[in-house]
Amino acid sequence: MGKVVINIDYCKGCELCTTACAKKLLKIGTQFNKNGYYAVEYCGEDGACTGCALCAEMCPDIAIEVWK
Repeated sequence: MGKVVINIDYCKGCELCTTACAKKLLKIGTQFNKNGYYAVEYCGEDGACTGCALCAEMCPDIAIEVWK
């Protein structure tokens, strides 16, 4: 099981992480961050993430951390 931590101030809403997640646990949020982008948010339940970290690897802004 993994835990996804998203720094919404770094996120620019490019959605690369949403396509990388095999379980589709990430989605574009409804709130703006400080730069005016809709930041990504985790939408899965606790324990749903496998901890593969593909979302973090795809993020060009290093806005995602995955902890096992």
